[in-house]
Amino acid sequence: MPRRYFRLLDDVTIPGRWDLGVPQDARGNEVEDPWMFREGQPVASPQPLSIPVEHPGTPLEFSLAGFSTPVVHPRVAAIFSELAAQDIQLVPVDVREHVGPYSILVATRLIRCIDDEASEEVIRWMPQDGRPDRVGQYRDVDGLRIDPTQVGDAKVFRTWGWSIALIVSEDIKRALERIRATGMRFTEV
Repeated sequence: MPRRYFRLLDDVTIPGRWDLGVPQDARGNEVEDPWMFREGQPVASPQPLSIPVEHPGTPLEFSLAGFSTPVVHPRVAAIFSELAAQDIQLVPVDVREHVGPYSILVATRLIRCIDDEASEEVIRWMPQDGRPDRVGQYRDVDGLRIDPTQVGDAKVFRTWGWSIALIVSEDIKRALERIRATGMRFTEV
């Protein structure tokens, strides 16, 4: 039986939840490259980092801060460290006005595995779109499906060409559900 994978998403339907802003450096400026946390590779992070709470509310154990930056509570970080240490980097971050330690969860693997045929709709960047740096990459993917035979031993990764998708293996999904971690939802891919 093939392994199952899930896109890990922020559950924005939780009433009264907090909303986190863009990661900032020690001077309070937004980090120079906020996309670095979702490129599927380790980051050389400037220290210390903080994240402002844009809208106060109930703190969650998993949230997507500005630029879809995954922020995790120590309980969630422990699951990822235990089950997928080879696939992640945890970058310490101070969530303003909240007792930490929180971490930015960086998936350090980028895998070419999107199944164009099985996904509902796939749109790729074309030369006429005026973005030569993006030609051939995904411009939009609806109903994302992956080819699990391309994943190898990865348990946490980003999808090549559509790195906004943070993918986790079924055992990580189950472990997070077992501890009843707050703030996340899963969609099978």
